[in-house]
Amino acid sequence: MAGPSRHTPQTFGFLVLPKFAMMAFTAAVEPLRAANLLSGRTLYDWRVLSRDGQPVACSNGTRIMPQHALEAALKLDSVVVCGGLDAHLVDDKLLFGWLRRMARQGARLGALSDGAYVLARAGLLQGYRATIHWQCLAGFSETFPDIEISSELYQVDRTRFTCSGGTAALDMMLTMIEGDHGRDLALQVAEQFMHDRIRADHDRQRLPLPQRLGLSHPRLLRAIEVMEENLEQPMALSDLAKDCGVSSRQLERLFARYLGCTPRRYYLELRLKRAKVLLSHSSLPVMEVALACGFVSASHFAKCYRELFGQAPRSVRLPARRADASGDDRPPAAT
Repeated sequence: MAGPSRHTPQTFGFLVLPKFAMMAFTAAVEPLRAANLLSGRTLYDWRVLSRDGQPVACSNGTRIMPQHALEAALKLDSVVVCGGLDAHLVDDKLLFGWLRRMARQGARLGALSDGAYVLARAGLLQGYRATIHWQCLAGFSETFPDIEISSELYQVDRTRFTCSGGTAALDMMLTMIEGDHGRDLALQVAEQFMHDRIRADHDRQRLPLPQRLGLSHPRLLRAIEVMEENLEQPMALSDLAKDCGVSSRQLERLFARYLGCTPRRYYLELRLKRAKVLLSHSSLPVMEVALACGFVSASHFAKCYRELFGQAPRSVRLPARRADASGDDRPPAAT
């Protein structure tokens, strides 16, 4: 992505939303500071903004004091929406209008973690390739089917840049620094943070399946992979076994030996865990969540969900609704 002149400091505006992700925010700001330090020049400047200029609490409860409100007359080369918990609930006409105005004025627009929801709701991701945290991929795709969303670490597409969050923000900013000021400086910044390589945008967000599950049996891993790829329309056990090159009985034995459950139970829990993520990270109606996870009956979905998680599906959203009503932006208590 081409940036402004190398001789003109670029100004970033980091817009922090309630419950934003501190890790991603820090991983995006610190490379700019290090680039200035290591180059001996002011290559980048940055400002922290909030909607009204008041302090904002991130998801770990730490409050950040912004320097400006949205109304401040600022010349920004790039605006970065710093999202996190509840970014999918943001529906703010003033904020959306300000972002659209920044775009008209030529600013590049970016998002960290769930902040892509805000750019999408403002109509600013149409025609661009974007990414978002892996927990939000399914909900985002269901909510915005016309936006090209990827599961990659980060995306830099012309005047839009998005990242999945966490340390992926560091890789995205290093890539942008490389584009602006060369690979040598980007590598120096990476080394400053003991980051042994600049990950490419197409690197995976999640750990590979064998590491994530602590398993190495190829047919069992294949079965789980197929399950994860077919949550909306669950496969019959016989078809799943055939895909993996084993009999249904052999598949049953593999799950019993390595996972201590039946394939059907494992598949059901995968679907319910996906439902929990959708309920927590999207605004989809409960019935749409059920359908997206392969349940055709709302009552059956609610029964299975309650048996696994000990609560009704609708109760997942009650804390956020109470916080919205009270104006309380504190993060939920750890469980």
